[in-house]
Amino acid sequence: MRFPRLTIPTPPPWAPRIATVGVTGTNGKSTTTTWLAAALRRLGGPVVRVTTLGFYVDDERLALPKDYDGFIEAMRVGLARGARHAAIELTSEALGRGFARAWPCRVGVFTNLTHDHLDAHGTPEHYLASKAQLFVSLPPGGTAVLNGCDPSAELLAEIVPKGAHTRTYGVTSRGDPVLPLDARATQTTATWSGTRLTGVVDGAPLALATPGLGDIYAENALAALLGAEAMGVPREEALEALATAPPPAGRFEVLSERPRVVVDYAHSPDALARTLAVARALLDAEGRGGALWVVFGAGGARDREKRRPMGAAARAADHVVITNDNPRDERPEAIAAQVLEGLGAHPSATSELDRRLAIRLAIRDAAPDDAVLLCGMGHEGTQTIGGVSLAFSDREVALAALAER
Repeated sequence: MRFPRLTIPTPPPWAPRIATVGVTGTNGKSTTTTWLAAALRRLGGPVVRVTTLGFYVDDERLALPKDYDGFIEAMRVGLARGARHAAIELTSEALGRGFARAWPCRVGVFTNLTHDHLDAHGTPEHYLASKAQLFVSLPPGGTAVLNGCDPSAELLAEIVPKGAHTRTYGVTSRGDPVLPLDARATQTTATWSGTRLTGVVDGAPLALATPGLGDIYAENALAALLGAEAMGVPREEALEALATAPPPAGRFEVLSERPRVVVDYAHSPDALARTLAVARALLDAEGRGGALWVVFGAGGARDREKRRPMGAAARAADHVVITNDNPRDERPEAIAAQVLEGLGAHPSATSELDRRLAIRLAIRDAAPDDAVLLCGMGHEGTQTIGGVSLAFSDREVALAALAER
């Protein structure tokens, strides 16, 4: 495996003073964590939030290194400022290093498990086992919040310790439930301004609104709702918080209306397929015949096995532009060729490895009623080519291209 174990597996003595909810899964971790933090504010006092975007106390970003020492310092700063709650995103690599022992979580949330990170884990079984560490380590009275429509939830439910609780949620677009659902969506209605969900929670009617677009965000909102309740947030207050909390930057972030230009972090086959499905449904609902564009690539020196499936997922778009993601020290042409193999024959597909130019061309050629999805890099502000990290932002490039129109 690519990662060693933590050298500091013992939590600091003051760690129990911050009640923590940890979120793991392949997709949706940052959004679910962000929404959980918004709901936890209803308990009073500042909240520490840790995601791939950085360390925060409420909305203030802390200039700290993204490592274990930086994490501990973020928690120490939060505690000093009065924080008694934290919401943290936990990657499989962090959990594989032993993080669940190095920092205790009262509540663990599982979003989903799909193809990703097999370069680090070797097998899907090791990938799941790493994520399972969050739930094995829950304390007595703790809670596991599981996506009951994900096949892996059944295995995770079996390893939740005795004395800990299990809560389940689900949106059936992911599949039939594998566990009985405590919270489920019976209908989701998405527009370009947000999503409304109706369903049932603990046998009672549920109405939930979120600024996120589509079933993927309905799923994250249900996870955040149950996670917040497990941390002590009253249901109505959690629902109010979720109705106004936006997703993190670069998560189906709509930059313009004509054409619709969207920046999204989707960088796995499942995430790309679901993001395209949301955009297609939104276009179809408008009834203007708008075409769907996608500009994306695949990372270098990472999970090579997901490149062809990502290409296959892109078949759902009307226009496909294959470009660079972060090729790192691999040949960009070789990465693009693997993605194109998965895409297969497509009536409107091109390859432009200069990501800046690829974005500009797609936005230039899109019709006013079209939607252009820029996928894979999301919030990232750099691009690594040939081992060199260069300043690059999909958002900034897209806004410049829109100004040129």
